[in-house]
Amino acid sequence: MNGGPSVELRRSRGARVLALVCVLGGVLLLVYPSDGALLRTIVAVGAIALGAVALVSAMRPFRFGITPEGLSIRRPGLRREIRWAEVDALVLDEPPRHDGYSTPPRLLLVPAPGVTFEPVTARHPIDGRPAIELLVFDQVREQPEQVAEALARCAGDRFVDLVALRRAAFAAPDLPVGLRGYQMDRVDRLIRRGQDALMSGDAATRQAARGEIERATAAGLPIAQRGYHTFQTDTVLDALIAALADHQSTDRETAP
Repeated sequence: MNGGPSVELRRSRGARVLALVCVLGGVLLLVYPSDGALLRTIVAVGAIALGAVALVSAMRPFRFGITPEGLSIRRPGLRREIRWAEVDALVLDEPPRHDGYSTPPRLLLVPAPGVTFEPVTARHPIDGRPAIELLVFDQVREQPEQVAEALARCAGDRFVDLVALRRAAFAAPDLPVGLRGYQMDRVDRLIRRGQDALMSGDAATRQAARGEIERATAAGLPIAQRGYHTFQTDTVLDALIAALADHQSTDRETAP
C-alpha cells in the first residue's frame, strides 16, 4: 500500500536569476556609452527582451506535489491532479550525454490504459510506450535522489529509477576529455547500450549488446578533435564487455 508524508517540490531560482542578469545587462549596455552604438543597442534590446520572456516564464505558477493519493501538478502545459490509478509507470531517466556533458534527469509518466494525457512529449526509454515529460530536474531545487525516495514511497512499484538501476548495473566513470580522443557521443551510446542490456535481465539482449561493443572497438572508434582519452575509454569498454560476458556465463550455469 502506498503511503508516507506528502512532498512539495520547490522551483529552482536559476532561471529567475539568469533572466534578471539578462535584463540588467541589457539596461547597462543602454546606459553606458561606448563605440558601436547601433550594435550595442541591438544587443541590449535583445538581452532585455530575452530576459523579460524568461522572467515571465519563471514567474508563472508552479506546483509539483507528491502525495499518497497521487501527483498535484501546476506548470505551463499541465495543470492536473493525477491519481495513482491513472499512472501505469513513472520513470526517472537521464538522457544520454551530449558532447561529454550530462543532461539533467527527467521524470516521465506513462498513462494507465484508457487514460489520456495531451500532448505526448516522450517515450518510455526501455519499451517505447508513449509518455509525457512531467519534470526536468533543473527546474527544481530538490535532487533526483530526494524525489526518487518520495516517489518510491508514494507510487510504489509504478516508479522505476532507471538512473540508479543503470548505475547499479555498470557504474561508468566520468571519462577524461582531451585532444584527439574518441568521439564522445559514440562512446556514450555504447556505454548506455551495455548498461541497458545488463539492466534488462535478458541473455539475448546482453549478447547482442556485447557483440555490438566488440565490433565497434575492433573496427576502431572514430577520433574527434576533442574526445575521450583513448586508454581510459578502452579500459571502461573492456570492463563493460566483461560484465556482459559474466552475466551470460551465470545464465548458462543456472539454466536447468
